Amino acid sequence: MSGQPMPCSPQEVASLFLFEKLTPEQLGRLCAAGRVELYQPGPVYTEGDPATCFYVMIEGTVVLSRRVGGDDVEVVRTSQRGVYSGAMQAYIGDRVRQVYNNSMRVTEPTRFFVLPAATFAEIMSEWFPMAVHLLEGLFFGTKSTQAAIGQRERLLALGSLSAGLTHELNNPAAAAVRATATLRERVAKMRHKLAVIAEGPFSREQLADLIEIQERTAERVAKAPVLSPLETSDREDALADWLEDNGIDHGWQLAPTFVQAGLDIDWLEQVAAAVGEEILPGAVGWLNYTIETELLMNEIDDSTNRISHLVDAAKQYSQLDRAPYRVVDVHELLDSTLLMLSGKIGPRIGVVKEYDRTVPEIPAYPAELNQVWTNLIDNAVSAINDAGGDGTLTVRTALDHERVLVEFRDTGPGIPPEIRGRIFDPFFTTKPVGQGTGLGLDISWRIVVNKHHGTLQVESVPGDTRFQVLLPLTAETPEEAA
Repeated sequence: MSGQPMPCSPQEVASLFLFEKLTPEQLGRLCAAGRVELYQPGPVYTEGDPATCFYVMIEGTVVLSRRVGGDDVEVVRTSQRGVYSGAMQAYIGDRVRQVYNNSMRVTEPTRFFVLPAATFAEIMSEWFPMAVHLLEGLFFGTKSTQAAIGQRERLLALGSLSAGLTHELNNPAAAAVRATATLRERVAKMRHKLAVIAEGPFSREQLADLIEIQERTAERVAKAPVLSPLETSDREDALADWLEDNGIDHGWQLAPTFVQAGLDIDWLEQVAAAVGEEILPGAVGWLNYTIETELLMNEIDDSTNRISHLVDAAKQYSQLDRAPYRVVDVHELLDSTLLMLSGKIGPRIGVVKEYDRTVPEIPAYPAELNQVWTNLIDNAVSAINDAGGDGTLTVRTALDHERVLVEFRDTGPGIPPEIRGRIFDPFFTTKPVGQGTGLGLDISWRIVVNKHHGTLQVESVPGDTRFQVLLPLTAETPEEAA
């Protein structure tokens, strides 16, 4: 949109703070190369369009906005003379994409001094060469530093996750190794006991009954009930007494295994009736090895399933075998991140999941969202640790109109109001030197807002800090976004 041309006065241009130190010759050149335009209420330029002009407001009211999803979010509204916007990076040239980084509109008749972008770049290089070099260095240096530190932050997060994953994998792996060694020993003893039984004066019918009892005992192990500590103790005492009464030595050692397998006195009475008194001790010993073998195989199965679950969670977190952009269930991403960070969260912090399972799947970049969850959970854990180390992390999902809400709530000390507006700024951190780069929330904000067209906001009072991520249910495909 173009405005109504108006006369350009060097004296009026000189009254704007950007140009107050210029010479009369320089002011004359500005008026000759630029122009004054009057804009009626409405848009001046649109975010994403080629940046063709540099605007300095002479009088009126301007509103700057950024596009978030399908909405324009107002970021600045001012009537201050001399404020500027538009092609502010024209002096960098083609080394960056020259487009408007925001949208500008006016709410009342507003006059601007308008300078073509090419002229602005030429004048900057000619009049302020040292300043241009400094600005270029600042622009590219900050960009490079931010990328390098962002990469380092991701590597630090990866190192922390790797340490946590190694710790989590070590426990079930060690349990499986121990159980395998014990199982080998029990199977050897079972073979020896079977040889003793086979050499004894037992009929084929008695051996068949013993085999049948062994099969049914193995089935009972898989269906063993969960008992309270008091119930377990009472049943162990009763079984130990029964074994001692029936001439079986060391019954107190066998009773805990039988109780864990779900066996009771009625079952042992059936065994005694089936095999006879003379072979009952050998039969009970053989059944004990059978039960121990089943329990050990259950332990190995649980351990290996745990390892498989951890590996699946790591793959889900890293998204190594997934498309970079796809439809995802946010609960799967949250669960995998919580599992990967369980070592860092520790036992003193309670994790509460308030998931709304009716929330639909959304199109997203899952690996990037996992990075957002990681940063927000890490901040929550740090806040709780600052408050003494005991607290609660609550992860909540819900449907908020046409968006999915993912909320992380912690019971830490809260964010002071005076810094709340700066927490998403690059390199801003409240952590001690060496413990934070100040890029975690900045990266999260860019992923949520720029890449997913969502919203990231915070509400905080002492004991209740909530980071809320709002993601649209539908989004442009990567091709459309490009």
